[in-house]
Amino acid sequence: MTDTAPRGTRIAHIGLAVTTLDQILPFYRDILGMTEIPLDDADGARITGLIAGESLVELLEARTPESPVGKFVARRGPGIHHICFAVDDIDDTLARCKAFGVRVLDEIPRIGAEGKRIAFLHPASTAGVLIELSEY
Repeated sequence: MTDTAPRGTRIAHIGLAVTTLDQILPFYRDILGMTEIPLDDADGARITGLIAGESLVELLEARTPESPVGKFVARRGPGIHHICFAVDDIDDTLARCKAFGVRVLDEIPRIGAEGKRIAFLHPASTAGVLIELSEY
């Protein structure tokens, strides 16, 4: 028998847009002592994961200036790009978002860098913060 009890929403990861991974990775890995884990590249970004307790920090380097991270860095510079919340049921959460008038960037979930189903919410509906939803 598997445990199907809801886990509740939690922080899955924080995405940090960086100019170059090679420049900033030593700070997180060598100075702060965070363990690096491999992640797939996605959405035109090279992605490196770092374990931060029960959450991850994703370092996002744009592959091209036209990618979402490339545009972000050009407009705002390096910094916090998004926060990802893991939810029990992404389809239900997206439906509730739409019902309450939250603007969604992904109408249907897609596969993200960790191989999980994800969807983004527009910052205009979330107090200026790009929110990613991910299924456990």
